[in-house]
Amino acid sequence: MPNPSPPSSDQIAQAAATLTLLKDYLRTHPPVADVLPLLARLLDEETSVPILLGDVLRSAARLVSQQASPKTDEIRLIIDGLRDAAQEATDWHVLHWDMQRLSGHAFAPAGPPTTP
Repeated sequence: MPNPSPPSSDQIAQAAATLTLLKDYLRTHPPVADVLPLLARLLDEETSVPILLGDVLRSAARLVSQQASPKTDEIRLIIDGLRDAAQEATDWHVLHWDMQRLSGHAFAPAGPPTTP
């Protein structure tokens, strides 16, 4: 398999910007029926953000572990932190089941935001 080219920092920024757009959209209180397909894609069982983020963090931990010299206590803590975060992110992949279960429910039409 050929080595993929690295994404540019602009591409990473665009991915983050897209998530920001989704966050902002959800704050407008859209109908759940409109949101579910977006969340289903975001939380897909195999290609979801949690799975990808976990893989990225694990790979980063491996690179730091392989290339850090010397391996100080601080470096070991960072590596452990990356690995722990990777596991937590990957554990979120189960949310795809929640999205599937939600799709079987009826929701009231979206209304204006409620204030406490």
